[in-house]
Amino acid sequence: MNKHLITTAMAAMTAICATAAGNLTIQYLSPGNAMVRIDAEGEKYLLMPVQETAPMAHIRVLTDGKLDETLNINLADSKIDYYVPLRLDTRDGEKLLLDIRCDSNRSSIRDLQDAVWTHDLKLSDDFDTTNREKYRPLYHHTPEYGWMNDPNGMFWKDGVWNLYYQWNPYGSKWQNMSWGHSTSKDLVHWTAEDGVLYTDPLGMVFSGSAVVDKDNTAGFGEDAVIALFTSADAAQTQSLAYSTDNGKTFTRYAGNPVIAYERESRDPNMFRDEEHNNWVLVLASALDHEDLIFTSKNLKDWTLESKFGQGYGCQDGVWECPDLMKLPVEGTDKEKWVLIVNINPGAPFGGSGVQYFVGDFDGKTFKCDNGPEVTKWMDYGKDYYATVSFSNAPEGRHTVLGWMSNWQYANDVPTMQFRSANSLPRELSLFKAPDGELYLASRVSPEIDALRGKAIKCGTGKPGKKGKSYTLPTANDGICEIELDAELMNGSDLDITLSNSKGERVEMRIDAKNGTFSMDRRNSGLTDFSENFPAVTTAPTHNATGKYALRIFIDRSSIEAIATDGRYAMTNLVFPTEPYTTVTVAAPDGGANIEKMTIYPLIP
Repeated sequence: MNKHLITTAMAAMTAICATAAGNLTIQYLSPGNAMVRIDAEGEKYLLMPVQETAPMAHIRVLTDGKLDETLNINLADSKIDYYVPLRLDTRDGEKLLLDIRCDSNRSSIRDLQDAVWTHDLKLSDDFDTTNREKYRPLYHHTPEYGWMNDPNGMFWKDGVWNLYYQWNPYGSKWQNMSWGHSTSKDLVHWTAEDGVLYTDPLGMVFSGSAVVDKDNTAGFGEDAVIALFTSADAAQTQSLAYSTDNGKTFTRYAGNPVIAYERESRDPNMFRDEEHNNWVLVLASALDHEDLIFTSKNLKDWTLESKFGQGYGCQDGVWECPDLMKLPVEGTDKEKWVLIVNINPGAPFGGSGVQYFVGDFDGKTFKCDNGPEVTKWMDYGKDYYATVSFSNAPEGRHTVLGWMSNWQYANDVPTMQFRSANSLPRELSLFKAPDGELYLASRVSPEIDALRGKAIKCGTGKPGKKGKSYTLPTANDGICEIELDAELMNGSDLDITLSNSKGERVEMRIDAKNGTFSMDRRNSGLTDFSENFPAVTTAPTHNATGKYALRIFIDRSSIEAIATDGRYAMTNLVFPTEPYTTVTVAAPDGGANIEKMTIYPLIP
């Protein structure tokens, strides 16, 4: 067949294989390649069907002939798990072309036509985000849809808490990293906003921070919001974007990247050092297990001043998401600096966790008070990671949020419409423990008290070896807070058990003799999605008084147990097949006395 006949035959096949649905046309070009043409005038979304086990499809989105976005998505092959939206109305053009290349072993164009996604792409004016998940938390922040991990760029301004987060808007597993956005006026009720930063030619948008530039040091305007983030492609570099509308939209700086370090580095976290009239940035040199400290006058030109970390603390995994802050020492007029370092893997019970170092900072160099062999942990559960603070927080507060999951199984937890939630917000300070060391205190932010419904007072006195049981509130699937004050005499134990009618249970114990608090979720409900999920976690209580005050926050898929004075915290996911309905308190050796126990329904 001559060249003219081959060209004619291929053109005919393309025409035969083209399908149309309204303003949408699909052309099948090869066994692994198709093009979707869209006339986007008047249309808001293209709804794309996802099958999480399907091969990855790589999509280039061209708007009026110019490359606009690249994304990876598990387009449905044989069944549809859910849909995700591609925004059409926010693009500067009307003619869209999706160049779709599929990872598959298809042998013919006809095979590609059999894929479910080729028949179920939909143009729509709306995208239904109504909750369809039994495990979606009631009062913890979650994305409306898609995957979420690290909190990013958090800041407070004009009475509004802004939370950005690592987001995949095209599926509920890690991919297509961009910045999603939510806002709150009370740290309790969150409003989903439009995403702000998506993949550009420098790469995906990894974690970072944001500050309010009150004095216009960067030249983008007084009170502009300046964000620094990691651009992740073949290398990891640090890029800048600025906002003049309080963080609703961002413009990328033309001089990006502003930091190009020779080693893999990510998650820039910056703050204003008024004492030295500088901006300070801490950057994680991930594989070297150290943090890099930079300074700048204008947020654009950065000077590397020092490094900290090699040989210190836990060195098992990569270092990520650093944060450096000055905190008050309780009961004194002193302050000390704390460097938070998130690490994965290497946490006390496997996977990801948050370590920290207490010391001094002179504007350029951080020096740790402890020797390299000392490791201090911020939370002793399996599911507290990527913790960083809000910048510009009011009243000098140091308010932090964590990602409530673990890289060992984050992609596998039993949800699909969304994956992952944030922890409750917490306030940080330092305290001196009985061993003479300074440790982080992590109290629940006071705004959370507003969730409390009518108090249910439980019995006091000695619960006995068999224990006393109380019914959890039936409203909102038993979601509640349990507040417990107890005295444990002569090194006694106190057991606290959550359970349901199926025998699923979470067992907690305060062990006064060994000075520990533990949580056992091995029989908590669904656990078989990962061999790393069943676990018993244990925390030191730093308590020498025999009196214990504890707050336990129960949501649909999480338990946060936090000492009232913040001296220990434990965050664990749970997936009971039906809500926990009962809490039982028992003293195995009879030496515990309940001074107060109150159950509060939590009502957003």
